[in-house]
Amino acid sequence: MLTETTFTPWASLGGGILIGISAVMVMGLFGKIAGIAGITQGALALPGAARDRDWRIAFLLGLMAAPLAILALGGTVVQTVPTNLGLMIVAGLLVGTGTALGSGCTSGHGVCGLARLSGRSLASVATFMAAGFVTVFMLRHVIGGL
Repeated sequence: MLTETTFTPWASLGGGILIGISAVMVMGLFGKIAGIAGITQGALALPGAARDRDWRIAFLLGLMAAPLAILALGGTVVQTVPTNLGLMIVAGLLVGTGTALGSGCTSGHGVCGLARLSGRSLASVATFMAAGFVTVFMLRHVIGGL
């Protein structure tokens, strides 16, 4: 069974540039790492550091508004995740557990940590990538795709 994956080099390059710019802006403006797990955790924290929370909430709202802006401008947004709710819950719990165990997420370690030459981030990214390779192989070639 062959599962086609469409590669869009220009869209991917544009997305990478935007991610890089946002990482530099968050570090420059707030002195923080642009890791989505840390930003979300700080946004959901108990009240007390409202000034620090405001930019985090704005960042997260921007992530959610981006696909809506693309649709408003006449573009299309393709849903690429499964619609199986049980599978999505299990996947979310696994990602959350991995994020907690790894002390961060792919954006914090992969984009910001590697740019800072962090050894811990290098180990985390190697682990993320290996787990991803094994998962894709198992789903596409052993189990037969879901």
